Amino acid sequence: MSQSEWSIPETDVFDRIRTTLETGSEAVLATVTAVEGSAYRRPGAKMLLDPDGGGAGSITAGCLEDEVRALAADVLDAGEPRVETWDLTGDDDVWGLGVGCNGVITVLLEPLGESYRPVVEARLAGDPIGVATVVGADGSDVALGDRAYYRPGEGFEGGDLPEALLSGLSEPTETLVADGKGETLSVETDGASIEVFVEGVRPSPELVVFGSGHDVGPVVELAKLVDFRVTVVPFRGGHADSGRFPGADEVVSTSPRDVGDLREWDEDTYAVIMSHNFLDDRIALEALLETPVPYIGLMGPKKRFEEMTDDFAEEGRTFSEEEMERIYTPIGLSLGGDTPYQIAYSIVGELLAVAHDRTPEHLSRREGPIHDRVDLTND
Repeated sequence: MSQSEWSIPETDVFDRIRTTLETGSEAVLATVTAVEGSAYRRPGAKMLLDPDGGGAGSITAGCLEDEVRALAADVLDAGEPRVETWDLTGDDDVWGLGVGCNGVITVLLEPLGESYRPVVEARLAGDPIGVATVVGADGSDVALGDRAYYRPGEGFEGGDLPEALLSGLSEPTETLVADGKGETLSVETDGASIEVFVEGVRPSPELVVFGSGHDVGPVVELAKLVDFRVTVVPFRGGHADSGRFPGADEVVSTSPRDVGDLREWDEDTYAVIMSHNFLDDRIALEALLETPVPYIGLMGPKKRFEEMTDDFAEEGRTFSEEEMERIYTPIGLSLGGDTPYQIAYSIVGELLAVAHDRTPEHLSRREGPIHDRVDLTND
């Protein structure tokens, strides 16, 4: 597997899974189901493995990929899922190669089949979904790999798991779907303890970039690499050419006054205004404040925004504290540098921080684990 296939965005991994299902090709899906201690990826990380040794995605930074690839061949031969756990916390790194992740990592390897299609279809449709998969079932009637699906607002539906098992999973699954995270939970039923990996799979967040200048391209490119679905919106119809922004999922033109009607705006959508036209930016900003988007990044210096707010004030329009908290200007993190890509890294870094509800800081100064843990109550 090439470096580019190892590091592709999660959206591309799901696209590969969908293509494999549609063509009926053989493959193994490896999913991290539990982590104790430190690890490069968290529960829910996926890797698709082809019979020829190829594949897509990653579950570690290289600590286990070769080992998992070797096990995938056994899984295909047996036609049955299996769960493997690697303890990388010892003094010696994996095979003495210095690549240990310093954690205990558990992985489910399963022949990719139709039971995963509802997950792929939900993500493609932009719908969040919960997936409950049995990863430990000694002394129970359920089998390793049996699963059921959770739809927000509807509960569990379909799949192979009994209601007695699912009833104890509804509340934590709702939380995990909302957060887009995964955890392995223990459920006691009929005298047996069953281990179930519950994963919340959410669609990619949306980024809408208003502008058509040369500085838009790097923002689109980097945002796509970190799994945003990106729409570019020029305010001049002649610039609405997908060839100008080949990395964008969609390029569509509109008037600044029609921004509110452009699409369905929600709290998983983020906006960046970089048209470099004072009047267009001002109109677009006011329209976006009428939507629930949590982030409105406005290109330009602080003085420019002050002039904009002065103009609004003359018309009797002032911004509430809640509105000001959603406006990020000057846009981006203070990383230094002024080239187009350096500016784009600054913008996309800020987008990620807001999307993950983080205050940017040096990891070396962060107390506790790098990755947030989910606090679940499974009564």
